[in-house]
Amino acid sequence: MNALLRTRAVEKPWGIVALPPPFTAPNGKRIGEIWFEPPPELPQLLVKYIFTSEALSVQVHPSDAQTEAAGLGRRGKEECWTIVHAEPGARLGIGFTRPVSTEQIRAAALDGSIERLMRWYPVAPGDFFYIPANTVHAIGAGIGLIEVQQNSDLTYRLYDYGRPRALHLDDGMRVASGEPYDERCRVELPATGAVELVRGPKFRLSRLSGAPDAQLAARYRGPLLVIPLDEPLRVDGVRIDPGGCGLAPQIASIEATEASAWLAAHPCL
Repeated sequence: MNALLRTRAVEKPWGIVALPPPFTAPNGKRIGEIWFEPPPELPQLLVKYIFTSEALSVQVHPSDAQTEAAGLGRRGKEECWTIVHAEPGARLGIGFTRPVSTEQIRAAALDGSIERLMRWYPVAPGDFFYIPANTVHAIGAGIGLIEVQQNSDLTYRLYDYGRPRALHLDDGMRVASGEPYDERCRVELPATGAVELVRGPKFRLSRLSGAPDAQLAARYRGPLLVIPLDEPLRVDGVRIDPGGCGLAPQIASIEATEASAWLAAHPCL
């Protein structure tokens, strides 16, 4: 078992040319995402860092049930975001300010007014948002975040600010919810302590502080992904630095200092 996951830099039109340490971008390339290759032990989850200089498209993801019903297999996508950097005025668009119909979403996507229908949240480091499938959403400019998601690449773009990329309005309208965002999915992380951020249905995610104790060991059984936020930790003696992601065979194999904060993720089987 390789504790340290390999990374892959993904170029995006809205990415940045100067990545924060420990990442580096090829000269002149706009890197928007750093992917950690899912290990064979946990193929269901994908962890990314996302860095934005421009707004991402307004988009939506289907659920597993919807992709299976469409004959696409289990390719639904639920995801969540932990904000690690935010420039002044940075924001996320999630859901709508009021209930809207499918016809209203389509019309607003076509004429560009969908931004005005959406609810926009100003963000700062330590903010957390869970994005269930069917939630219309967009990441704004000037943000760095950690994304934990179902390992799926199925995205339906509804609006893309005039960029020359394909839109998927018919598919998107079949799955998009026109409801406001459920505020219970939003968390402002405390400075320290254990906080369960996502509890299913597809994966669990917690922000933890310090070394795992017996109570955590009882909750987390089997392999998990660990993401240090501010200080290194070790998995079976292998050092995982902030900016990295590691695979732990079990939570007892993780060593962390009292001052360290880290994320722990594993799928719901």
